[in-house]
Amino acid sequence: MEFKTAQKVKLHGLYLALTLLTMSLGLVTRSSMVDFPQWVHLYLGDFLWALMVFWLICSLKPKFTNMQLAMIALLFAYSIEFSQLYQGDWLNTIRHTKLGALVFGFGFKVSDLAAYTLGIGFGVFIKHTLLNQKKKHQLHFM
Repeated sequence: MEFKTAQKVKLHGLYLALTLLTMSLGLVTRSSMVDFPQWVHLYLGDFLWALMVFWLICSLKPKFTNMQLAMIALLFAYSIEFSQLYQGDWLNTIRHTKLGALVFGFGFKVSDLAAYTLGIGFGVFIKHTLLNQKKKHQLHFM
């Protein structure tokens, strides 16, 4: 029982670290201090935002399957994107703050949905790969 709790804490810490790393990379792509190609500004930030959402959900629900985690992350990301079709004054006021712009964005784009799907898919791939490597490593030492 104690091992499972320690393992859960380790996973939670790993997912939070991945969240912070992804968030940092995403903020760099939005920075004007670095001159990135236009495609980076258009797509990589959205890819990383969705990946960050995936890692956050992994940290909150570590026992969920990869499919469940991906579906929740996609539902959340798509909901935010579709909310951009609504242009209410109160929501636009929030969007015009730095944090509101990063979280809610401004205008609906189908290309953002593709970037979210790829970002979350990449997260599933990394998580699956990491867990399989860990299982192989544990079996090797047993």
